[in-house]
Amino acid sequence: MCSVGDSFGIELEGGMEAHEYVCNHCGKSFKGSGAGQKCPKCHSTDVKCIE
Repeated sequence: MCSVGDSFGIELEGGMEAHEYVCNHCGKSFKGSGAGQKCPKCHSTDVKCIE
C-alpha cells in the first residue's frame, strides 16, 4: 500500500499514540507521533499539536 501526502490509519507499536497536528505555514492537518513533526505537504517544521 502506498500513501503520498495524506495520512492513513496505522497502529503504532509500544503504546505510542498518534496526535493531530496543523501546519502554521500552509494549514495542512495531519496525524503524527513523537517529536520533530514535519508537514507532509510543505515540509515545514512550524507545526502545532491540536489534539
